[in-house]
Parts: sequence; structure tokens; C-alpha cells
Amino acid sequence: MTADTVTQVLDHVDATLDAALDRLLTLLRVPSISTDPAFAADCDRAAEALVEDLASLGFDAAKHPTPGHPMVVAHDADGPEDGPHVLFYGHYDVQPVDPLNLWHHDPFDPQIEDTPAGRVIRGRGAADDKGQLMTFVEACRAWKAVHGVLPIRVSMFFEGEEESGSPSLVPYMTAHAEDLKADLALICDTGMFDPQTPAITTQLRGLAKLELVVTAPDKDLHSGMYGGAARNPAHVLAKILADLHDETGACTLAGFYDGVPELTNAQRTQWETLGFDAAGFLGGVGLSIPAGEQGRSVLEMIWSRPTCEVNGMTSGYTGAGFKTVLPSKASAKVSFRLVGSQYPQAVLAAMRAHVAARVPADCTVEILDANGAPATVMPIENPAFEAARQALSDEWPRPAAFIGCGGSIPIAGYFQELLGMDALLIGFGRDDDQIHSPNEKYDLESFHKGIRSWVRVLDGLSRL
Repeated sequence: MTADTVTQVLDHVDATLDAALDRLLTLLRVPSISTDPAFAADCDRAAEALVEDLASLGFDAAKHPTPGHPMVVAHDADGPEDGPHVLFYGHYDVQPVDPLNLWHHDPFDPQIEDTPAGRVIRGRGAADDKGQLMTFVEACRAWKAVHGVLPIRVSMFFEGEEESGSPSLVPYMTAHAEDLKADLALICDTGMFDPQTPAITTQLRGLAKLELVVTAPDKDLHSGMYGGAARNPAHVLAKILADLHDETGACTLAGFYDGVPELTNAQRTQWETLGFDAAGFLGGVGLSIPAGEQGRSVLEMIWSRPTCEVNGMTSGYTGAGFKTVLPSKASAKVSFRLVGSQYPQAVLAAMRAHVAARVPADCTVEILDANGAPATVMPIENPAFEAARQALSDEWPRPAAFIGCGGSIPIAGYFQELLGMDALLIGFGRDDDQIHSPNEKYDLESFHKGIRSWVRVLDGLSRL
């Protein structure tokens, strides 16, 4: 393809932006809250709207029932037979809107607002994930409007339960693996590094978690009568938790760092050029001193290093006033963010051993809700990753970067595990989009340049 081929599509995107925006606003008006059964019909309506829209673009599109909300699967009926085949994933369901009183307006009556930082699309699902999903649909629409065909084979896969734990996702993917398989997955549920720097997320941390419940006396005791003589489970639990880290901030669990890779020189150099403001990052939440492993940058700690964190602790009397009680039980919720090839079950086993070694003989401990999932790492040596990075760099003011993500996006791992394909995680969200919160927004620039970016990525992949 020539440069003019792509320029024509980009010009069409610019000329038809208002119509694309109207289509997004129409989808945002559907209250497709997946976790609340009262909105089941609306979830179905959102799925049906996407099927109709994709069918109008020449896709063989269908709504597939599940025990929960339907899946939408579409294959381009007119795409080229040779070249790469991609499967684009997004989700059409949204989070609940509570507390409603904190919204500036009806969350399902989306508005275009002017803000000091630019125009934004305000409404539930604007950024997570309807606005992101529609950037890809609109890019395909523009290619077809200008040239009649897409530059590569494209399939789409939209789910309606991502915001409620995706209970139907793995069973559906397992049962329909042959229909969903492609050379590469595309996921648009992530964000930019900053408003000027696009990003491809290539590292997603895994997760392991459990709850500890330590029991000492068989009932709460009067601290004046039993204090000092009776074992206090809060003390036992505090010792267990304190011993999880050494004085350098490293986790002390046996074998915890097995499978944890070091950054390559290329990754470290690229991350250093991003200009990450560690002081501003911590200062934004009222902190000033980095915790965690000594000798590691803040960016390393949140993108490429594993963590061990206490997420909650409960023991004894916690109401108003004071009660001099010696508690019977103490509990804590502990989670681990995992990287590289750390195995969740090995980490949980090491945690059990750590606890067992610190529980006195007259105490008992329960370990509840212990489960986890491994990290996901994408192979940036795959030529598709560099092609996409260059395509994004051509659209935005600053070059695109391969970045990590402190959180977890399970679908990326499922694509690798169940379908044997890697994923390009490319999103245009921003840190202040307030996803899952009142007054969610998506910058109009993110929507517009997101469409243009996918136009360029499709072209870049067609050249492989």
C-alpha cells in the first residue's frame, strides 16, 4: 500500500468524526450494567446494537448466548485471504454508577463537555470500554468506506461480563476456540503513558491472594484479667505480616523471586526516556518516600517487580470509643502481584509455610480464598509489535513505548493459554478518566486519534 492509501482513510476519519461520535453516544445511552440482573435486557440490547452495526459494515456478525450476557463475534466477510488475521477484543458492559448523586448529570445521558484540558465525552462507559471499543470499529468503517475492503483479515470478539468477573468467558473461549483463533489478538482496554505518548502494554502482573484468620483464646477476654498471660492473636498476626519483608523492602518468602526477570537494557533505556515523575506520582497521593525494594526505581516497582501487600486487617473492638478487650481472632487479607514466570501456587505454598512457622502451638490459623493467576508477558521481538509501535509513533507527538502495567487483564493471558496467540494491548485512556467512578470521561482527542491510530496499525500489520 502507498502512503496515499492511508492518508485517504485518515482524511475520511477527520471528515466523519461527528457521525462517529454520534454512534458512540448512542451506544453509551444503553445502561449495560452487567453485574445487576435488572439491566440484563439492556446488556442484550447493547450486544444486538453492535451486531447490527458490524453487519452493516459487511461483517458476518452474530450474538451468542451464554449463561450470563451474550458474546458478540464477527468475521469480515470481504477481507483478504493472505496476510495476518487479527481478533479484536473489547467489552460492551459497564460498571454500576453509584453513588449517583456525585454525577454531574445522568450517567447514561452522555455529554460533550469543554474542560480546561480539552473536550471530553462524559458518561458511564465512555472510556471503559465503549469509547475504546468503538475506536477500532470506526477505523474499520473508514477503511471500508474509502477502499471497500480492510487491509488485513479482521474478526471481532466482544463480551458483556468483563465488569462482573467474566464468568462465561473461559467456557465460551474453550468451546469456540476454532472460531476465535487468529494470528494475533488486539485489545483496547488500556491507556496512554501520558497524553502525548502512546503505549503498547507488554507486561501484565499476575495475582495471588488469600485471607488469614488467626485464633488464640476461644472467646474475647478482659485484658485486665488475661492480658499478658493469654496469647493475643493480633500480636501473632502482626508478627506474621511484619516478617513478610526485610529491612531492604524485599519479600522474605522462600523462593519468592524465582522466575522474576531483570529488565533488558533496551527496556530500561526506553523507560528512562519516558520522563516518569516519581516525586509527582507519590506526591499526588500525599507521599514522598518510595517504599518497596531498595535500589529499584518507582517505575520498575509498579511495572516489572512483584509485590507483597496487606490489603486489610481486622481484630478486636473497632467501634467508637474504647473497649479493653483481648480479641479471640485476628484476620488479614494479603495479595501478591506477580511477574515473569512466578507460579501463583508456589507463592501461596511459601506463604502457608511462612505462616505455619510463626503460629504458636496453642493458636490455630485458617487460610481462606487462596487463589491466583500468573503474569502475562508479550514477546516484543514479534515483528507485529514493532510495526504497531511505529504506526502509533506516526500519529502521536511522542514515540510510542512498550510499557508494563501494575494491574492484571486476564483476557490477555487467556488468549495465550487457550488460543495460543499473543496480544497487542493498545489503548487511549488517560489516568484521569475516572473509570469505575462518578463522572467517567474519555477525551475527544483519545477517541479521534484512537481511530486514526487503529487505521495506521491495520496498515502497519498489513506490511508484515
